[in-house]
Amino acid sequence: MEREIEVMRMIDTFLFDLDGTLLPVDTNKMLDEYFLSLTKKLSPLFDPHFLFKSLYSASMDMINNLDPNKTNEEAFFDSFLKKVNYPKEELDVLFEDFYLNDYKELGKNIKANEYVKKSLEILKEKGYTLVLATNPVFPRIAILERLRWAGLNESYFDFITTYENMHFCKPHIQYYEEILKVINKKPENCYMVGNDVEEDLIAFKLGMKTFLIEDYMINRNSKDIVATQKGSYKDLFEFVCSFKEGGKNL
Repeated sequence: MEREIEVMRMIDTFLFDLDGTLLPVDTNKMLDEYFLSLTKKLSPLFDPHFLFKSLYSASMDMINNLDPNKTNEEAFFDSFLKKVNYPKEELDVLFEDFYLNDYKELGKNIKANEYVKKSLEILKEKGYTLVLATNPVFPRIAILERLRWAGLNESYFDFITTYENMHFCKPHIQYYEEILKVINKKPENCYMVGNDVEEDLIAFKLGMKTFLIEDYMINRNSKDIVATQKGSYKDLFEFVCSFKEGGKNL
């Protein structure tokens, strides 16, 4: 009990994953729908099968990039443009139109979870630093749209990871190191909340505490689950209610 109190006393920052965590969705299904929708949007320019493979391959190149001097956006387009051989300026226009219009349709049947918003509001009121630690493989415009599907907006967060401002992706530990550097926090002061055993719980290796959301849990390789806390959305809500004002959990 004394150890738990000591841990809570040190926490002043919460990092939240988005897909399958703040946004109650099957992440794999959503990604499939995303790739199909984007492929359809660009199909007048490219063979759909070739385009789908190119988008997926470039996305994997971005995820695996560990060059600290290259943003995720740069890593994606460096790979994608080599495959499709098409002017980036024209693609930028098409991508923006896609995210402003077609992309919104993907969220029309998603229902927000009431405990998500309540949990964030409580932490915000108590003065905690909040980070949207979504895998930064999407542009900011797409991430803000998915936040709206969750009944949230950017004002809840002190920092949001996007493919424009990050140089690493999950599950690389460098992703979490970069966040800590940007927000100027130590890992022992942070709680990472997510649903992916591989991508989110890896933050534990830096010294962060972790909360595994089990409602939409992803455990691709059936790994042993090592989490400080785990439970449902309701459990998360009850957990954050137990915290006092940020950094004052004495």
